[in-house]
Order: sequence, then structure tokens, then C-alpha cells
Amino acid sequence: MGFGRRSARGHGYEVRGLSHLPISRLHEGRFGRMFRLPPFVPTDERIAEIAALMKENVTGAAAELDNPEIPAGYTYLGQFIDHDLTFDPVSQLDRQNDPDALTNFRSPRFDLDCLYGRGPADDPFLYDKESGAEKVLIGRHDDEDDLPRNVQDTALIGDPRNDENIFVSQLHLTMLKFHNKVVDRVQGEPALRRGSETTFETAQRLVRWHYQWLVVHDFLKRVVGERMLRDVLDESRPYTRVDRRFYHWQREPFIPVEFSVAAYRFGHSMIRGGYKLNTLVGPLPTFLPGSVTINPLGHFGGFRVLPPFWTIEWPRFFGIKGPGSESLQQSRLIDAKLADPLADLPVEIAHDPASLIERNLRRGARLLLPSGQDVARHVGADVLSSADLGLPAGSPAPLWYYVLKEAEIQAQGRHLGEVGGRIVAEVFLGLLQADPSSYLRNEPGWKPILPSAAEGEFTMPDLIALSGHGLDRIGPPGR
Repeated sequence: MGFGRRSARGHGYEVRGLSHLPISRLHEGRFGRMFRLPPFVPTDERIAEIAALMKENVTGAAAELDNPEIPAGYTYLGQFIDHDLTFDPVSQLDRQNDPDALTNFRSPRFDLDCLYGRGPADDPFLYDKESGAEKVLIGRHDDEDDLPRNVQDTALIGDPRNDENIFVSQLHLTMLKFHNKVVDRVQGEPALRRGSETTFETAQRLVRWHYQWLVVHDFLKRVVGERMLRDVLDESRPYTRVDRRFYHWQREPFIPVEFSVAAYRFGHSMIRGGYKLNTLVGPLPTFLPGSVTINPLGHFGGFRVLPPFWTIEWPRFFGIKGPGSESLQQSRLIDAKLADPLADLPVEIAHDPASLIERNLRRGARLLLPSGQDVARHVGADVLSSADLGLPAGSPAPLWYYVLKEAEIQAQGRHLGEVGGRIVAEVFLGLLQADPSSYLRNEPGWKPILPSAAEGEFTMPDLIALSGHGLDRIGPPGR
């Protein structure tokens, strides 16, 4: 069992279209700008000072850092969602011919291309031939269900980033199993089909729409707060209305850098220093400093075959009944402190610098993001004082740092504040509204129909329950 060498996707990897983004808000490609505001470029010294402020220094009980509103599993659901939005399926030739993603790019959508690729005809390696290519392929190694892999242990999935740690890998596997369960349901209930839909097409639509529903009504509601969600998404009228005050596009929807490089990076603050994976494994850190190959059973890094007895027990990560539910792990509060492992990432993930904090701050400066105070004034939010921010009087704050401090001060770290919540909610709902195949565009009044704890609702625990993955206690036979 070994690790393949990987690039720093998600931590230092430059996604196509982000490296040379013009300052003009009129530029629209794969990425663009949400606000026409002057850039704030902090000095290297200021970046180092702020990075030092953001290192977690646990002096009291670790439980004081827990967010009682958001279980730990939502941290990695957020990562999965990010990969879904930023998935870039173009060929290497397209990357070379259009490195800035100005003409050939996939509009960001919540469509689970990471599961489906381009479909059974174009990406047959993702599908189970024995099912008639209606089901997706599941792998199995050492008597453990795993992502399907080739002989070199590389995951055969639509988006390789979904193998970068054990948690997002197990989420991807859960989604694969969810699709297959929905296929079974469609085969048993032909009335679920619409028009000339095939079994696969019906299952895919149901999977996507239930996923989109929980992205909005479970994940987004938790991270931006119910009040902000209601402010942007009005479902009280006969026709659902999305109030996008600041996120607009001319031709195709794009991913704003204020979202991807600042506001949506709130998830880094939610990462715990370590987790207990199941009854047998843990607590262990997500990463260890140095190389991931030194102690492969000492951390939860990915890009490898799932070790024996390493299947996750989801009740430890989401509010669902089952083994470990009495020991539910919460995410960390959304604040301006990051757990120790993120300050010294493995060399396979990032180096020069190895600190995720510094990498995020430098990227925001390089992409000429506005200061947090300027964005707050622009959106009409309360502006945090220098004292609130822990900075010298009159000091502008990097937007990412500002969003985290705002959540800490305005919401006690339980969800995002006015600026961060507004950016994330408008982008999520705007992208969903723009997608011609989404439930919000096709049937704004649609409600989930699959089995759930509450009729007409659907949450991540409901999806896990239907998938059947991660619900059993893990242990050797007879234990």
C-alpha cells in the first residue's frame, strides 16, 4: 500500500483561469470579480504578522473550540462541493491553448460531474458494465469498499482531488453508493421516470436534485445562517426568488475570486487538529509534517488504497444514529484561527511556504483582492474596527482574514457574518439559478421525494442513510 506523488491541488495548485485574472470587473471567463473595488496588497511583513495571529494556540479545553451547530462532516462536504464547482474536465490541449480559461471552460454547476464524468458513453471506466452502465463502479480492496482504482492505486473517479484525504474520499464513495441505490429505486418504480428518460437519466436527475437541495437547505443554511439564507432565497412566494444584489454576469456565470480565494476558504478554519475515524482508528491528524510516506497509518491523507478497517463511521461526523453517534465530533468554530497541521503541510501537498495560512494570504494579495473593510462598506455591512480585527489602527485587512474575524465576532464562530455570508449565499444560489438543469431553474417549488427523516426535506444524514455506507461499527471478525 503506497502513496502516489501528487500536486498541491486545493492548497497551492493554480487552477486554470485563476493565475492571470485582470483587475477589471468586466472580465469574464472561468473566474471573474464580484466587486469593482481597489485592490489591497499587503507587504510580506504584514502577511507574516497576520499569519502568526492565525495559528491556533490551544490553552483551554479543546471543546471550547467546537462549533455546536456544525458537525465535523460538513467540513469535508464543503470540500466536496468546492471540487464539484471548480471541476475542469478539458483536455491537456485545451489547457495549453487556453491557459486563462477565457473561451473554453465549463460553467460552474452543482451537477456532480465528479461522479458522472461525461457519462457512460464517453467515460465508460466510471461505470459498472454488469449493470448495463446504469450504476457507477465501486472498488473493493482488503475486504473494504473503496474508490475503484487501477493497478497503481490511482482512483478511477471523475475528479482526482476527491481522493486527497480519507474523508472526502469516503464522501465520494458514499455518493457513488447513493447513486446506485437510487438506480435500484427507479428500476422498482418506473413511474419516477419522466418522458423518454432512461433509468440512468432518471437516477442522475434525482441524485443531482436531492444533492442540490441539501447543498442549499442543509449545508448553506448551516454555514451562512438561516437569516442570511432567507434574505437571499425567498421561498415564501409562488415563484422562488433569488435576490442577487452583487453577483451578476453578462454571458455565463463565473466563479468570483472574492468567493474562491477568500469567502469560501472559511472551511479551512473548520478543520480539527485530529479525528477519530471509527471504533478502531484514531484519533489521528489529517496531515503530518514532512512526507506522507513516513507513517502512512499515522494520518488521514489520501491518494492511496483504503487501509484495512479504515471505513468511516459516519455517525461520528454527522448527526445520524449508529456506531459512534454518542461521540459526534463537531467542526471547529469559524474564526481566524487554523489548526496546527495546516501550518506545516506535507511536502507532497505544499512547500515554500508549507503553511496553508500564508499560502491563502499570499494568493489573495497576488490576485489583487480588495480589503475586507472596503467590501463591507460596499455591501452595506457593519465594518469591523481595527481593534476587532486585532490590527494596528487604520490597517486594511485581507478579505479572507476579515471574513473569518467577522464570523468570530458577529456570529460567535457558529456561521459566517454579513460579508462572508452574503458572498457565499449569492454565489451558491446564483449558480444554481443559472444552471438550466437544476431543480431551482426547472421546478422552483420542487421538494425531495426520497426517504428522509422529515417528509419534503433531505439532509446529508438522509443521503448517508439511503446509501448504506459508513453505518456499521468497524472491527475485526468476532470483536
